[in-house]
Amino acid sequence: MKYIFGPVSSKRLGQSLGVDLLPPKSCSWNCVYCQLGNTKTFITERHEFFPREEIFEEIKEAVAANTSLDWITFVGSGETMLYKGIGWLIGEVKKLTTTPVAVITNGSFLYLPEAREELLQADAVLPSLNAGSETLHLQIDRPAAGLTFRQHVEGLVAFRSEYKGRLWIEVMLLGGINDSDEALYDLTAVLKEINPDMVHLVLPTRPAPEQKVHIPSEERIEQAIKILSTVTTVVHPVKGTMDLRSAPDMLHAITAIISRHPIQQRELQKAIADCFPGENDKVSQVMQDMLATGRFKLVEHEGEPYWVIKE
Repeated sequence: MKYIFGPVSSKRLGQSLGVDLLPPKSCSWNCVYCQLGNTKTFITERHEFFPREEIFEEIKEAVAANTSLDWITFVGSGETMLYKGIGWLIGEVKKLTTTPVAVITNGSFLYLPEAREELLQADAVLPSLNAGSETLHLQIDRPAAGLTFRQHVEGLVAFRSEYKGRLWIEVMLLGGINDSDEALYDLTAVLKEINPDMVHLVLPTRPAPEQKVHIPSEERIEQAIKILSTVTTVVHPVKGTMDLRSAPDMLHAITAIISRHPIQQRELQKAIADCFPGENDKVSQVMQDMLATGRFKLVEHEGEPYWVIKE
């Protein structure tokens, strides 16, 4: 499939079917931690990059083939809300199935009334807020020219006032960058303006384009939870597991996932082992055969080997 990947598992969204609406990498930010690498050319105009009917046909096929989904999640190879027409797709999915719909976005287009309107039917929206100040916003998110921190915050505040679903703010916590008490209290002040239902704390566990990106210490993570919890509930998600047992084509399924984000080698090995219980030699052979296709390469991050797409 061209637009569908997964299902992938997470603590936050359980078994989630991914829908990618964008050509890689299409984004309005160039985040220091982005698992997709650097943004080579900013995109700040919203487009219908692919025919919406074509995307919906794939969603229908995937929903019919996966009967135990917890969520259908729109998450792009870049900024999801660059896709003009996502509102139509969300509406059609809501007619198709009772499975709830989530949208993961950096939130940079929520200052636009038309973008906010397209999200109103979603069951959960997960925008990013990684800084409580313009300085850190520029340092971490590195937005395209014309996209300011205040505009970003005001878009989130406006969306909260219109949206009746679950607003879960994602905060990427970066060691030595936004995990100080000062940065966390600044973030808390902005979160009070927005009034989200929940904050999801996320960590840079995958390879990033910048060497300065590190996972915070446990002490700083606990302090972040303590400070941010004065505003709302804070979730520190534990990574879920990948399940390939229902994949009709394992290589295709793995390629679809890794093209959206790198995968820890031990996570991939476990997922393949679940498909071949007790056949350790078979698991090793499958992994060797996949590497031999030339689609993937191994990179190291925080002492862990990851599989990424070979460019």
